[in-house]
Amino acid sequence: MLDSQSSQHNGYDATVASLSAAAGRILADETAAFINRRPRSRAVFDDKSSGFFNQVPLYWMRDWPMPFPVVISTAKGSEVVDLDGNRAIDFCLGDTGAMFGHGPKPIVEALARTAQRGLTTMLPSEDAHAVGRLLSKTFGMSRWQVTATASDANRFAFRVARAVTSRNKILVFDGCYHGAADETLVDLNDGKTVGRENLLGQVVDLAQTTVCIPFNDLNALEAALATREIASVVAEPVMTNCGMILPQSGFHDALRKMTRASGTLLHLDETHTISTGLGGYTRTHGLDPDIFVVGKPVGGGVPVGVWGMTEAVASELDTIRSRKSGIGHSGIGTTLSGSTFQLACLRACLESVMTAAAYDRMNALADQIEAGFSAAIGEFGLPWHVSRVGARLEVVFTPSLVRDAAEARAAAIAVVQKALHISFLNLGYLLTPFHNMVLVAPTTSEHQAAGLVAGFEQVLQRLTVGAVAK
Repeated sequence: MLDSQSSQHNGYDATVASLSAAAGRILADETAAFINRRPRSRAVFDDKSSGFFNQVPLYWMRDWPMPFPVVISTAKGSEVVDLDGNRAIDFCLGDTGAMFGHGPKPIVEALARTAQRGLTTMLPSEDAHAVGRLLSKTFGMSRWQVTATASDANRFAFRVARAVTSRNKILVFDGCYHGAADETLVDLNDGKTVGRENLLGQVVDLAQTTVCIPFNDLNALEAALATREIASVVAEPVMTNCGMILPQSGFHDALRKMTRASGTLLHLDETHTISTGLGGYTRTHGLDPDIFVVGKPVGGGVPVGVWGMTEAVASELDTIRSRKSGIGHSGIGTTLSGSTFQLACLRACLESVMTAAAYDRMNALADQIEAGFSAAIGEFGLPWHVSRVGARLEVVFTPSLVRDAAEARAAAIAVVQKALHISFLNLGYLLTPFHNMVLVAPTTSEHQAAGLVAGFEQVLQRLTVGAVAK
């Protein structure tokens, strides 16, 4: 256990330094264990003849805090098995793509049926009307469109917002996550909107398209909206990409009132916060956006995103389109969007997988994990807390809630995050590579949730004993 008197005497910086030193030792030991247990995964990664850049299908797979990517052999329910036979309970779940577990039976059956009827035709299938009604019933918007990803959905929604408002700029919150939409790939640096440091091939100055302000900062929001140049504010109801940042009391009410008063559309992206409950954070908390986006788990694991509009936005879009030729090239839509197999899986997910009962189970298990993590943090005297949105939670390295991205970044301790992640994996638990977010599926068992908590306790014991070792 961490010596609380010593920690108070030396200050928080000394605590961070000692924890970091201990984490470094743990990281070295766990990295060696990781490598020793995965010779076949390593051989795949070391084989430069694969043809893939960095030997992976998508290069950010290398961003996981592990020496080389684990090669997955099978994934079913809440368990993954790697090429070397190592089993892990999956609390990453494809970073939300498999939020309801790997290979839900209704999705697998829908894919099998659809395979016999054709996968894509660039025309609607017989599931289209049912899916549209299910989307409105589940999420509450009036008019819907289907895309390949939530990134596409956000891109298209930005075009619509600019078209219907005759304004040019999008407002985002510092540290935001909205996929690969160009307008959102910005940070706030000394009060200025700048492109993110690691962007590749960026040509357009993103300060010309985007205004970036801190989350929870209503004064900054009011000032930005007062320019009357903001077409839409895009927001995660709870920020999840730079650490989990909860909205302060009254923030969402003020956001809605201020956007409406300034003629700005409110665009909520629930690709991660869909973990809250049926219909996402928006339905659970009674929010009232003009545009709504969700991707990742909405098709039960297949590549699909959806975006919805209010009747007012859709009507204005119809009016604008009527002035055009009506023949393609709008910048909205891709050939494989709205495919037969996407619609079949959307229907199966919305009818049989994304259910109130599934969320009840997920949230009950998240209750169990939150309580266990919080108790362990208290037991070992760490100045940390657990932040949560429904079935998604993470440990934040501060004693109190963070308000914005600047505070979240200041709280991060990279070596501790890495040590926790690889330690969990060697214990048989796969967490999200970013901030070690934990996501609970309805296929997770109480025993698996208890095992995760026990693993956390075990790692904290090693971390804090090492932190006070001479």
